[in-house]
Amino acid sequence: MTDIQHLEEQIAHLTRTVDDLSDIVARQETALALATRRLAMLMEREASRELDGGGTVPLADQRPPHW
Repeated sequence: MTDIQHLEEQIAHLTRTVDDLSDIVARQETALALATRRLAMLMEREASRELDGGGTVPLADQRPPHW
């Protein structure tokens, strides 16, 4: 096998690896966006539940003590 053939094979393998990694990153981006939206919905739901439960301000929105 000549050096050029060997280099062409390496380039082909590296290109395949980059494409595979790109697909993985795209799937992870979609999953992260979905998880972020779900977390925001859960936080809003919990804040409204705290407010409906008689609290005046949701705990997440309260200022910490000064000490």
